[in-house]
Amino acid sequence: MNPTEDALRQQLNQGAAELQITLSAEQLDALMQYLGLLQKWNRAYNLTAIRDAQRMVGLHLLDSLAVHPYVQDVNNIIDVGTGPGLPGIVLAIMNPHKRFTLLDSNGKKTRFLFQARTALGLDNVTIVNDRVEAYHPSEPFDMIVSRAFASLADMTRWCRHLRAVDGCFLAMKGQYPDDEISAINDEFRVAESIAIRVPGVEGERHLLRLLPQPAA
Repeated sequence: MNPTEDALRQQLNQGAAELQITLSAEQLDALMQYLGLLQKWNRAYNLTAIRDAQRMVGLHLLDSLAVHPYVQDVNNIIDVGTGPGLPGIVLAIMNPHKRFTLLDSNGKKTRFLFQARTALGLDNVTIVNDRVEAYHPSEPFDMIVSRAFASLADMTRWCRHLRAVDGCFLAMKGQYPDDEISAINDEFRVAESIAIRVPGVEGERHLLRLLPQPAA
């Protein structure tokens, strides 16, 4: 039996509350509208391997919402390898006064993103269909976010030209990636590590904020 929209709405609202995030009625409506679009397009375009709506709420919406408290000190953010807009679309809904660039090389996924941006009226979102190495923005970013995009070494190497002088990387990871951190120690340090429990989702979640190593 498929869950009703009311049940999914309750799951999302309750999960956000467990993350200590209060959703306004408008934010809840927009997140539910995005979920509906994702389900609809996923049937034709295979945007995500997750098909079950309840699992989408946990693994996609709540997992992305968990990042929301950690983007409050920056204004110009790029989500690299955003896929169908995770976490970028979710964060843009929650932070209408911040600017978000959503970058992905997959044309099917960026076509979905254009549709979602239009349907949700997200004027704070720019969508780029390109490889990260080939993308050269007019101004650098305060924060570079990635969710299961690449190893920390690849992320920092491929995206370094996108970072503002005072900018940081925010990597969404599962288990704490000791080996990946060791591989970048010469250039970058973990300025902050946050262990997160996403409601209804099993397994570890970590957010890592990376900054360049201080000059000798």
